[in-house]
Amino acid sequence: MAPVAERGWLQVRVWDPRQADKAVASLEPGEGAGRDCWSVAFGHAHTDEERCIAAGFDNGDVKLFDLRTNTMRWEGNVNNGVCWLEFDRKNIEMNKLMVCTLESRFRMYDMRTFHPTKGYANLSEQAHKSTVWIGRHLPQNREIFATGGGNGNLNLYKYEYPSQRKMKDEHGYEYGVAGSVSLLQTKNLSTQPICSLDFHPDKPGLVCMGSFDQSVRVAVCSKLDKQ
Repeated sequence: MAPVAERGWLQVRVWDPRQADKAVASLEPGEGAGRDCWSVAFGHAHTDEERCIAAGFDNGDVKLFDLRTNTMRWEGNVNNGVCWLEFDRKNIEMNKLMVCTLESRFRMYDMRTFHPTKGYANLSEQAHKSTVWIGRHLPQNREIFATGGGNGNLNLYKYEYPSQRKMKDEHGYEYGVAGSVSLLQTKNLSTQPICSLDFHPDKPGLVCMGSFDQSVRVAVCSKLDKQ
């Protein structure tokens, strides 16, 4: 069975169900540098050895840990607490990383090209006019994703790649070029924040969500095959 990343207080731990007595990896901050970890996500599992964990923190830090080398590959900051993050696919080479935050914004990072000073290219989008609690990619099409907002809205977006995903600077280093997102549909489904969300892996558009009003809702997003 695959290891499980656990949300931790000031740390990120990885557990293997076959070794339940202790964590197989523990990623802890240095002394005096601890922040609350609010969200974690697995990704980059395109071989039997490669594994990465993205972690989001209450101060807006986003950190990318390489489990194969047990090192931190990259870190950045999105200015607001990270409520949720997700790779568009877990079992491929890193492609896109969605980061949902407080103060009504999400970011989409292009994880294919890393620049030594600019880092990863990203776009920032305002959504819901409130906290963006969660975001999920459509299993059948990783360019389509939904976000759940603090205003009870479900937003459906599509990511568009640029004509060139990477370019070179004056020193010959490659850097990524962020794409754009378009809002396909928005629908108010609750008077309280939508805090959990998941698409059905086999039935395109079938989505289940939970909200702060103690309700579970099931909805259907139609015509996704035409996007």
